[in-house]
Amino acid sequence: MAMDGVTIAHLVKELMPRLVGARIDKVYQPEKEEIHLLLRNSGRHFRLLLNVNATAVRFNITAEHKQNPQTPPMFCMILRKHIEGGRIIALVQKDLERIVTLGIQNRNEAGDQVSLDLHLEIMGKHSNLILVDPVKNCILDGLKRYSHNLSRHREVLPGRAFVLPPSQGKFKPITDETLWRKQLYTEPLENRLAQILVDKFAGVSPELARELILQAGLEDNIRLQECGEIDLARLFQSYSRLAVPEGTGLVQPCLYYATEPNYRQPNISPTAFTFVPFQQYLGLTLVSVPTLNEAVQRFYSLKTNNNTLEAKRGSLKKIIRNYAKQLSKKLNLYEESIASSQKSFNYRKWGELLTANLYRVPAGAKEVIVEDYFQPEFPVLTIPLDPNLTAIENAQRYYRLYNKAKTTIQKTEPLKTATLQELSYLDSLIVSIDQAVNLAELAEIYTELVKQKYLTGKQISKQRSNPKKPQKKESPQPRTFLSGTGRIIIVAKNNFQNDWLTLRKGKPDDLWLHVKNIPGSHVLVPLREGEEFPDDTTLEEAAALAIFYSQARSSTLVPVDYTHVKHIKKPSGAKPGMVIYDKNWTLYLTPEQNTLERLLSPENQPSTGAGTQSCLN
Repeated sequence: MAMDGVTIAHLVKELMPRLVGARIDKVYQPEKEEIHLLLRNSGRHFRLLLNVNATAVRFNITAEHKQNPQTPPMFCMILRKHIEGGRIIALVQKDLERIVTLGIQNRNEAGDQVSLDLHLEIMGKHSNLILVDPVKNCILDGLKRYSHNLSRHREVLPGRAFVLPPSQGKFKPITDETLWRKQLYTEPLENRLAQILVDKFAGVSPELARELILQAGLEDNIRLQECGEIDLARLFQSYSRLAVPEGTGLVQPCLYYATEPNYRQPNISPTAFTFVPFQQYLGLTLVSVPTLNEAVQRFYSLKTNNNTLEAKRGSLKKIIRNYAKQLSKKLNLYEESIASSQKSFNYRKWGELLTANLYRVPAGAKEVIVEDYFQPEFPVLTIPLDPNLTAIENAQRYYRLYNKAKTTIQKTEPLKTATLQELSYLDSLIVSIDQAVNLAELAEIYTELVKQKYLTGKQISKQRSNPKKPQKKESPQPRTFLSGTGRIIIVAKNNFQNDWLTLRKGKPDDLWLHVKNIPGSHVLVPLREGEEFPDDTTLEEAAALAIFYSQARSSTLVPVDYTHVKHIKKPSGAKPGMVIYDKNWTLYLTPEQNTLERLLSPENQPSTGAGTQSCLN
């Protein structure tokens, strides 16, 4: 649901007890259009988020911690100067307008007590956050600055007088039905009722207007002239219940999902949120949440994170696919060169047959017919000749052509093999990117791309908060699960984790699993001393996880190799995640949905600190 005036009113009422009286300890600006206020009230610390991005404008208490830029932006510095150390003394929304004001008291540099207003204007692409001195009615600064060149109504610049956004002339909540009807009938009768509600009454968004009409038992596209007395009476009742905050009663925040979150897609973005259940979303999956703040937080956090995640996922995949396209062209050239050279292998036989039949080749001959004694029935073979060369020179020419083809193949085969291995490695990166569920996991893959020289790494260097301070090396955090019998199963998230899990974390006798010859995650089952294999349930569930976190996720009867870590080796110079093993067993499995749902449920994920086969992932 949009952050309309009514929703804002309910959110203000909910947050007021926590915000009023809170001390502002710190101010951060992790993103261009987002401010975080670190607050403390009654001994408890919490964080208030103020966002003015057109697609995610809101305010709410959040537990989300974002990385801050190395140098604070100017507006952040202004806020730190004026409001850090102050207290919030008021949280105000007037007349259901989409403007929320934080009244703040602080002391200036001279030690005098001053009052400041921080206005959050929730107005789509025109949203803004403005710090004002209310005594002088003077703007100290705005997150988005603009002059009369962009707005004839007002300027948002330091030192200018603060002017409220232009009024839309809407009526604040009306509790008298006669007056309410009177306002309706000032509009043309042929207008749609939903649009009249949006245009005439403060706090009503198109979504809320549609809900008012539906809860009155009317069609959502009904026009004013089609409404009778009873229709308008029912409409006023729904208006009084939903569009007048004092008449709403108990707030019952809800999130609505087009597809219910599941083990395959645990972080699906909600389609909408509401302060009470809405009829217009009856076909969607409803999830109740305890507070409106939590509904706002989850809705926008998931929406923003998923949008960012998909954008970065697409960016990384584009880079990898461009490299894969170049490698595919090289591979085609290598294969063509090898195929062409293989055709030249007959030249050796021709050279030997010519050498054995020199006496039969007249000078200046263009061809010679000989018996092919390499074949059982000695068939007749015609060998082309260069008439400008002698018979022995023609034989030597064919030997040279054969040796050239042989050398070409000897040099090209390793290049073809290396290219195939690199393409498999890139396939494994695509799998890791597709299965990444948060930005941190994508960041690890980005780091891997930098270390493998697919990217320059400039973005990483910019993110370091303090280049002089030594960076603490964080240990990998692979996925961990509990089998049906309570055994730990560990699954790597990317290629670097694959190497770490197999070559460093795993003990020699631990069990290692991987889908056979298909990119995917390494899986480790720690074994007890003297134990050769885990129980059958754990083995099958570990294999199911290996399949789920691989390119064969949607396949059936997938072969999964398993062996002990002591049989795993990493070839010298091999790409991350590539290992070989010369002793293994193979299990063919189609994972059951119920098994995966149980394994992948949040409650089941404890936190953690024959012949040679190759595995690229």
